[in-house]
Amino acid sequence: AIAITEQPVSVSVPVGYSFTLRCRAQGRTSLQYQWFCQRQSVCQQIPGATQQDLPVTAQQTQLYTCRINDLYKNAVFSDWVKVEVHQCVARGLPPRLWRGEPVVVLNPTEQRVEVGKPLQLQCAAMGVPAPTYQWYQNGNLLEHQKKKKLWITHAKVSDSGTYLCCASNSHGEHWTNAVDVHVGEHQRLLGCTSASATGKIALLVGNNHYQHHPNLMAPVTDVFELRLLLEQLGFQVVSLLD
Repeated sequence: AIAITEQPVSVSVPVGYSFTLRCRAQGRTSLQYQWFCQRQSVCQQIPGATQQDLPVTAQQTQLYTCRINDLYKNAVFSDWVKVEVHQCVARGLPPRLWRGEPVVVLNPTEQRVEVGKPLQLQCAAMGVPAPTYQWYQNGNLLEHQKKKKLWITHAKVSDSGTYLCCASNSHGEHWTNAVDVHVGEHQRLLGCTSASATGKIALLVGNNHYQHHPNLMAPVTDVFELRLLLEQLGFQVVSLLD
C-alpha cells in the first residue's frame, strides 16, 4: 500500500552541475527511502542516500532509482531516470542564471547520402528536466522522429531537404541549426558537389530568438518557403536559424 506521488525526472546537464533528484511517496506507516545508481550495467546502493531528496553533482552519465519501504516490509521502486552529463559544452555552456531551459550543445551536420543507404542526423541539448525532441523536414513535423538521433534505414530521394530539430521542456524550447540533406545516385551527388563552386548560392538567415521580445515562429516557416522558391530559380540554398 505504498503509492509514489512524485517520481524523479531525468536531466541533461553539464559536468559539475549540482541539482537534486526528488521522490515522494505515501503509505500506511512511516516510510524509508534508499537511492540506487547504475552505470555500465552495474547497479549499486548509494551509501547514506536515505532521504527523499538526493543531491547530485554531475560527473558522469548514470541511471538512478529510489526504493521506498514501509514497516510491513513492503517495497516499491521509483521509475529509473537518466542523468546525462555533457563533458564538453564550450559554446552551449548555460549562463550562471540558467534555470534548466533547453540549450543545444550538438547540432546536426549536412549529409550527402546515396539512395538506399542509411541516413542519420544527430543533435543533443541540455535541460532540467531532460528535453524532448521533435524533428522537422522542410518545416513539416516528422511524426515518428522524436529522439536525439534521426534514423532512416533506406534513404529515398524524397528524404532530401532541410532538417532541424526542436528540443523542449517545461521551461521553453530551443531549435538546432537547419541543415541540408541531399539524397541521390552516387554520380549525381558528385556532380552536385563540383557544381556548387560555380553555381548561384543563397544564404537565408531566420532570427526567432530575441533578448527583449517573445520568440517568433514565423521566421522558421519563412526560411523554408523562401528556400523552395530560390531553389526553383536555380539557387543552391544554405538555411540558418538564429
